[in-house]
Amino acid sequence: MLSSKKAVGRGSATRKYDLLTILGTYALSQGKTLQRQTLRLICLITARYNWQNDHLSVGQTEIARLWSVNPRTVKREMAAFRDRGWLVEKRPAARGRVTLYGLGIARILDDTREVWEKVGPDLVERLTPEPQSAEPSKVIPFPQVSLPPEDTLWGRVAQLLSLEDAALYRSWFAALEPLEGGAGELVLKAPSAFHATYVTTHLMPRIESALRSVAPGSRCRIC
Repeated sequence: MLSSKKAVGRGSATRKYDLLTILGTYALSQGKTLQRQTLRLICLITARYNWQNDHLSVGQTEIARLWSVNPRTVKREMAAFRDRGWLVEKRPAARGRVTLYGLGIARILDDTREVWEKVGPDLVERLTPEPQSAEPSKVIPFPQVSLPPEDTLWGRVAQLLSLEDAALYRSWFAALEPLEGGAGELVLKAPSAFHATYVTTHLMPRIESALRSVAPGSRCRIC
């Protein structure tokens, strides 16, 4: 699985290609401005990103030459990448030293999730967090995601889903928002059509199981 960690070690080559592939696929699904901007990031990653250390340290003059633009354009584009969370500033520029960046891999994955299925189910499977093992984990857990209020139907269902698999909840369930539905119906709005399709196709049994536990006879619908 490609995670927010550095793409090194066993399977690192696949993780690198997965990241570049989803960036390219995402770019091709967007308008010309975002296409060009994302292509510039891909070019910068391919040419100068250090996967081992999660370091991107390149001067604006060199970037301008690489992109065939002027330094003003470089400054604007790098600021846009920072604002979007695709680049994370690790060390500011100083006299004789350029800014050191890292890749915001978690944010890139989140922003490009809607195009994963266009690449293929194998990539979706690689990028989707695996269910947690029953054996004790040595991996440091991610920060907890805030849950909906427990006095709501979705809040009680979300609590069970999070306890069952926190990583899966963060990746797919946390982004769902409850809408007003009919009696005995839980209606959830997904952030994108791809997200809605994936949850409906692959994860609906988990939601329905939790829903039966807190409100027997209720049904769920994703939109």
